[in-house]
Amino acid sequence: MTEPPIAHEPSPNLIAGRAPALFLDRDGVLIEEVEYLARPAQVKLIAGAAACIRAANVAGWRVVVVSNQSGVARGLFPESVLPDVHRVIAEKLGEAEIDGFYYCPHHPTHGQGHYRIDCDCRKPKPGMLVQAARELGIDLAKSWLIGDRLTDLQAGASAGCRTILVQTGYGLATTIRSPNPSLNLLAVVPSIAEAIPFALLHSH
Repeated sequence: MTEPPIAHEPSPNLIAGRAPALFLDRDGVLIEEVEYLARPAQVKLIAGAAACIRAANVAGWRVVVVSNQSGVARGLFPESVLPDVHRVIAEKLGEAEIDGFYYCPHHPTHGQGHYRIDCDCRKPKPGMLVQAARELGIDLAKSWLIGDRLTDLQAGASAGCRTILVQTGYGLATTIRSPNPSLNLLAVVPSIAEAIPFALLHSH
């Protein structure tokens, strides 16, 4: 049984036509890692995130958050918490804009009730990226996935994106050398503040 990933309200200010995108993992990449973050008050942006996302906005890129949220499936917090968390992230970003928040609330073995499924959206599967590309007019071949885990990079590579590993969140414990053709991994950098400029500079 599969269910599609869930997308929250995309930005109304999308650029017409297919555009490149930066797909960002949420916890440990965009915001500081908190295990099973359950309260909006726990949200703290990674240093430099707002400025570099704003630069991507100005350059005409989509910026999309793609996040596994198995805390919902495990019964640690209700799914209704996630829109509030995403609203706080958007507020903290100020003029920097996220074009869509996509998340997977499922888990194939630890999920409860209808959340216990082997879905197509949970990374390392590329379902969230594919859905975002369809809904937001994204060119996956020109896009990048920025993550702190192997599963992030696998999802990005499976969708046809280039990938970057950051050393925030779980990134320091993820020992992968770049370049890595099997993961389309082109860089390992300290944080999102270096990852986004790298992607913008090395895109063509």
